[in-house]
Amino acid sequence: MIVKTKVKEAKEIISAWKAEAGGSPLGFVPTMGFLHEGHLELIKTARADNAKVAVSIFVNPTQFGPNEDFESYPRDLDRDLELARMAGADLVFAPDPAEMYGPAPFVTMKAAARTDVLCGRSRPGHFDGVVTVLTKLFHIMQPDKAYFGKKDAQQVAVIKGLVDEFFFPLEIIPVETVREEDGLAKSSRNVFLTAEERLEAPKIYKSLQAGRLFSEKDHPSAEKIRAYISASLQDIKGAEIDYIEVLQYPELIPATDQSREMIAAAAVKFSGARLIDNLIWTRSEK
Repeated sequence: MIVKTKVKEAKEIISAWKAEAGGSPLGFVPTMGFLHEGHLELIKTARADNAKVAVSIFVNPTQFGPNEDFESYPRDLDRDLELARMAGADLVFAPDPAEMYGPAPFVTMKAAARTDVLCGRSRPGHFDGVVTVLTKLFHIMQPDKAYFGKKDAQQVAVIKGLVDEFFFPLEIIPVETVREEDGLAKSSRNVFLTAEERLEAPKIYKSLQAGRLFSEKDHPSAEKIRAYISASLQDIKGAEIDYIEVLQYPELIPATDQSREMIAAAAVKFSGARLIDNLIWTRSEK
């Protein structure tokens, strides 16, 4: 596995691959490091689909808000490199902020839609940083396919909008959320749950599943589906509902009777962790 920290060097590797591989596909997995099972599933999926796999490890400062501490974000590059190698990465690009942004930005980007709902409502500017860094990374890595986890469905929706808006010649591949046997979405935050909370947390996904089933009965409105899920979430002991939303996907706009692609997403606060989860489905026609 090759490790590069400079844009020029990473581009040289990618150019050489594309020349010698005769157009064989390149898969790309962008991360902010501190890799977990979700990231490894993305790398493994990319490995199965492509001749070469590139991974970026970059803690992006432009997507941190004023109340989010960029400096305290967990980092362990040596561990990440070994995990990426074992999962099948051919190249890891791990630049520092100065390499990616220089002394001052010449162009800034703003995500104009899909950002004022779900987690984006409480993180103004976050997705501006996401689309900025991914525009840079897509140009550097020149991938044919880029892989993102469905657990952060809002991010996937925003990235799809970016790729469509600027006609990037690549395919966005959403990968199913990695779950525990009881349905709980795997997350580094799960270790902060108490034993009692860990027993309650799988009810988040079960409530979302119940909402999907309810959506097929008499074609209820999005508000009725949301209320149904909300009532189910009330049964989770020792937790506070941050939000529950039912929207049209990937537009993330209010769903109507004509909406077919739907997302139900929830954020639930426990004593030491805030967990998010979602379910995306295609609703049958009336």
